[in-house]
Amino acid sequence: MKLAFDIDCNLLQRLAKFYGDLFGLPPLAAKIYACLIFDFEKQGVSFDELVQLFSASKSSVSTNINLLLHTKLIKDITKIDQRKRFFVFNDEYIKIRFEKIINMMNEELTILDELKKIKNIELNPESTFEIYRTLLFGNISNIEQTLEKL
Repeated sequence: MKLAFDIDCNLLQRLAKFYGDLFGLPPLAAKIYACLIFDFEKQGVSFDELVQLFSASKSSVSTNINLLLHTKLIKDITKIDQRKRFFVFNDEYIKIRFEKIINMMNEELTILDELKKIKNIELNPESTFEIYRTLLFGNISNIEQTLEKL
């Protein structure tokens, strides 16, 4: 079955490996996610197309699609003239992912501040601890500014 867009197989494999490792995805879910990245026009890929493309069982494809939907990595769309659901890469996931990173860095800053209170000392601004805190603050600020542009 020919998709409405072209896929570079080598790049698909690299994307699947990268995102599989990054998000802890099973191999088929990583392949589906990587495939949808190539759909730049957001036309969507149907369930049947994914089954055929990856030569996988309907049960396996269904399970992996549900995982991707649940984690908000992909979303489904329904075209007006069709009953089928089509799956596309979720552009909003970029925001979701980086908001999670900001939350984790803020939580780490809170923990570091509590550690500092327990020690009840003022640290030298050039200490590794303070340099790390400054790095966290800077990264949070940079990510927040970038997210505002999205």
